[in-house]
Amino acid sequence: PRFTYTQNPTRLLTKPSPATSSSPSHPVERQVTARPTPIQQQQSSEGTRSEAVVTPHAFVMSGLSALLDGEVPESGTEASDAFERAEAGRAQAESDANEGRRRLEVARQQFAEYANARADESVAFGEQIQKVLGIASEAAGTHGDDAVMRAMVDGIVDLAEAATGAKAEAQAMAATAMEDVNKAGAGAPGGDGGDGGGDGGAGAAMEEEANGDKGDIAMEDDAAAIAAAAANLDPAMNFVERAKYIPLRLDMEERKLLRLLEAAMHVSEYTDKVDVLTYRSKTGRITEQLKEICAIMCGLVVATDYRRGQRLIVDKDFAANAAFFQAVFEIGRRHKVQNPEKMRSEYGKMVYLLQDSQMEEVQELLEFKLVKPLKTAHNLLADKSGLAMLADGLMHQATAEIMHEGKARHEVQREIKAKEKAREHLSRRYATAVLSSEDILSVLYSISDNNSYLRFNRDPVDKMIGYLKEYFEPKTPEKGFSLGITMGMGGARLSHNHERQYTYVMQSMMLWREVSNDMFKLWYLAEGDLLREGGRYQLTNTGQGLNRVQSAPGTNKAIHQVLNRCQSKLGHWVGSSVVHLGDHNVPNALMFIDKYTQVPRILNPVALVVSQVDELCKDPGLLRYVEGAFGSADGCRKAILADFFRHAFDGSGADNFFDAGSCIDGRLTSAWNWCSKIEKKGYYPVFKLSGFTGFDGGDFRS
Repeated sequence: PRFTYTQNPTRLLTKPSPATSSSPSHPVERQVTARPTPIQQQQSSEGTRSEAVVTPHAFVMSGLSALLDGEVPESGTEASDAFERAEAGRAQAESDANEGRRRLEVARQQFAEYANARADESVAFGEQIQKVLGIASEAAGTHGDDAVMRAMVDGIVDLAEAATGAKAEAQAMAATAMEDVNKAGAGAPGGDGGDGGGDGGAGAAMEEEANGDKGDIAMEDDAAAIAAAAANLDPAMNFVERAKYIPLRLDMEERKLLRLLEAAMHVSEYTDKVDVLTYRSKTGRITEQLKEICAIMCGLVVATDYRRGQRLIVDKDFAANAAFFQAVFEIGRRHKVQNPEKMRSEYGKMVYLLQDSQMEEVQELLEFKLVKPLKTAHNLLADKSGLAMLADGLMHQATAEIMHEGKARHEVQREIKAKEKAREHLSRRYATAVLSSEDILSVLYSISDNNSYLRFNRDPVDKMIGYLKEYFEPKTPEKGFSLGITMGMGGARLSHNHERQYTYVMQSMMLWREVSNDMFKLWYLAEGDLLREGGRYQLTNTGQGLNRVQSAPGTNKAIHQVLNRCQSKLGHWVGSSVVHLGDHNVPNALMFIDKYTQVPRILNPVALVVSQVDELCKDPGLLRYVEGAFGSADGCRKAILADFFRHAFDGSGADNFFDAGSCIDGRLTSAWNWCSKIEKKGYYPVFKLSGFTGFDGGDFRS
């Protein structure tokens, strides 16, 4: 007998296929030949029938027993393929259900925000009508029994009554929408603290945040530090606070180990072999890949330093060399935080590898841990009783970034010498028998590296904010350079007038600035969420391939604090405040960090082109081109900036409002979409003349 096996593993449909049928009637269904069950074998042995016949009930019970006993079909058989398809279908169904719940929550929140915005507008509209009514009443009093004035006043009174009714209705709708959001948030299924088995991010993240992140959100040794970080995210941090999240600069010996790690991760196919949908044991595949990578690193050590490598592999016991492997992976993580443009493919494999190594069943097989806390400037000083140095008044001068723009050469040299003297003074003042001058200089260099990072990643946002304020008025648009956008025109998915779009762009870039300013701290929290012991995730097809969907309570709480800080500074917030994290848009904290490290890659080329327009116009031929195409150099700058501020913030980049729109992550999606269309812009020749080749870094001539 032949039976059809659907994607639901708990349901075997007993639909005998006709003998003449060559393929299933449904594309998902697959026909498999059932193996003899114990009932069949018993019936055959007793001779009750000349041919083994199985009933549908017996087949279902036999298959169910096999599933409950943990038995899986042998590899390579039709039954094993059907089983694998069923497991993949079940996982995808769970993912779709979680994503549906997430979309419903987002829709509720966006509708509540929309209703509140309409209610506020109704209130403002009603106030304006009352003012007009007062003026009309005074005018009617001066004109006596003028019928036209009386009719106008009566019409305004009717309009005021209609506005009052509309205001009450809008406020009631907003209150109902917010009540629905609060009920959904309170009753949403949460999960067990981020085990990832279908929590999809939203429900679990909301529950964990509501509970104050009571669960373990990081590695055991770093749990307290990460909780404090999420609770006190402030851009105006002093050096004591900043140093907690600034990694130490690598020394020469550590750079040698870094090259070993990069070589091992470069040739590794870890995610290709582990992140696949299959019923086979994932724990075994993870352990096998981890040991293979450790073996590769041991071989590289032998190749570079034979004696050291000989000591490392003399017993072929990986657990005995746990300290070595922990140090190598910690160096790689530290290097990536300091240099986001490095290890662009290796870092993702490394983090996923370390994430899997934190699973309890993997640690039992591996017999050692691969993760240890990052070495930070604060940890070094705390271990050697040198924290007092961070409160010294010379710290700013000793770590300041030297800006040469607009300064004479002798001024720059004087600042460099003052910085060197401040470092020497601090190293002499705070050096002890335990804390050497080299340790102090290492801390100062590391903090200087952080300042350099801020210069190249936060300053482009400051430049674009400055251009917005310089070339555009908040309320009155200049003719031909209005920032207003209309849904359906130019690819826009939002409708804003000039004033509203100006506010929307300003608050988006203010948020990006705050995120860039606190990136080291957010990165620290993100790694804590990814590498927490016992952390689980769900491998899901998000529409962009298989991704690890995992809640990130520490990162989620921190970004909401940044968002609340921006909202309190700006007073008025335009658009949605939904943050996607742990869903199909931003599957996990690694994707979140990777997304916001692209902000300077987008803004820096635009800022450089705008700043070089005057330099280009020094050439007579290029000046004629600019004047012919844009009217003037100033017109060229405004044309570039106006198009960027309109269509890099127009809600485009996806075919629905869950993936783009005005949400926090959708703003960056729109900017990416604008970058992908730069070749079609009328001002693209100006970009090429400025030396631009792309938005991927290293694209301008020196």
